[in-house]
Amino acid sequence: MSDQDSTATSATPGKRRVILLLITGSVLVILLAVFTWWFFIGQWRTSTDDAYVGGNIVAVMPMTGGTVIAIHGDTTQAVTEGQLLVQLDDSDARLQLDAAEAALATAVREVRGLYATSHGNLPLLAQRRADLARAQAELASSDATLAQAESEYKRRVALAQQNFVSPENVQIAQTVRDAARAQRDAATSAVQASSAAIAQTVDQASVSSARVDHTSLENHPNVRTAAVRVREAALALARTRVLAPVSGQVAKRSVQIGERVAPGAALMAIVPLDKVWLDANFKETELRNVRIGQAAKLTSDFYGGSVIFHGRVLGLAPGTGSAFALLPAQNATGNWVKIVQRLPVRIALDAQELQAHPLRIGLSMDATIDTHDRSGAVLTTLPNTSAIAATAVYAQDIKAADVRVAQIIADNLEHK
Repeated sequence: MSDQDSTATSATPGKRRVILLLITGSVLVILLAVFTWWFFIGQWRTSTDDAYVGGNIVAVMPMTGGTVIAIHGDTTQAVTEGQLLVQLDDSDARLQLDAAEAALATAVREVRGLYATSHGNLPLLAQRRADLARAQAELASSDATLAQAESEYKRRVALAQQNFVSPENVQIAQTVRDAARAQRDAATSAVQASSAAIAQTVDQASVSSARVDHTSLENHPNVRTAAVRVREAALALARTRVLAPVSGQVAKRSVQIGERVAPGAALMAIVPLDKVWLDANFKETELRNVRIGQAAKLTSDFYGGSVIFHGRVLGLAPGTGSAFALLPAQNATGNWVKIVQRLPVRIALDAQELQAHPLRIGLSMDATIDTHDRSGAVLTTLPNTSAIAATAVYAQDIKAADVRVAQIIADNLEHK
């Protein structure tokens, strides 16, 4: 063996040793880096790419039936709360409202007559009582006249028996007595008639008072019943205008011109894109340290990794996705295979970031939750007393109906 071959042979183990040392060092550096990342970052993070944007899909449905004569909103268009979307034919509703308004006006005038009759009974009753007093006075005067005539007749009869007066004088006294007696009978009848008139007037006053007692014209049952009919007709007319209950983007328009729609039929949908959230489906083994209120970083496939969204955990679903499936898995079978389940976690998104970079319902996203702070609750325990969503669109219809009723009543009151 030459010296050159001996040197090459001895150099080979040295090179191998150096390569092994380099590999070992690289592996150690990689392991150290991985451990360092896990210790400072990895153990405080949990991530998933099974996350999708969710949101409210508000159905636009008519509250009354009718024929569509105009459509003011289409898919992809932006609408504001209270904006007219669909107009139904309102001819029948207007006729019904006119009839209801006329009935209310009639009811107001009839009730006005009841009040007038009730109030008119008071002076009539006073007049009847005055007539009774006059008749009683005439009766007293007739009694006195009759007593005098009786006395005069008896005196003349006694004188005629003694031949001091002629029979003609007795006859005259008798005639005067009979006239006084007839006058007294007439006065008695007048008193009885006046008493009967007073009783009749009292009865009429009681009936009239019962119709208007303890109420005002506006609150009278007849007026209130007619006012309800006006409100119903006014609401039916207002509901021929199908308004947007919320602001957002129109989706799924299915209504067409000339279509006869029924109450509750879905005409289109509105998606409020400023109120979307994220439903992230984590494996059950990844949720040990997830708590409500923890911060999350999110990226979407729509914008890519250059746009980072921030959010917070709102809560964990009360069941896995398979538990609420239409056909849940039947695990009580002989060929059962354990599969790690996924639990939906709802994450709220930052409103300003959504305004700058709008998301759409159903978009895919990657979610990473920071689990440093583990002091939060796992489940919500306090009920939410405030409304999750609300609209004031429909309240305006009944307010307008109330204004219409008040105006009709005012127009049919007595103007002095």
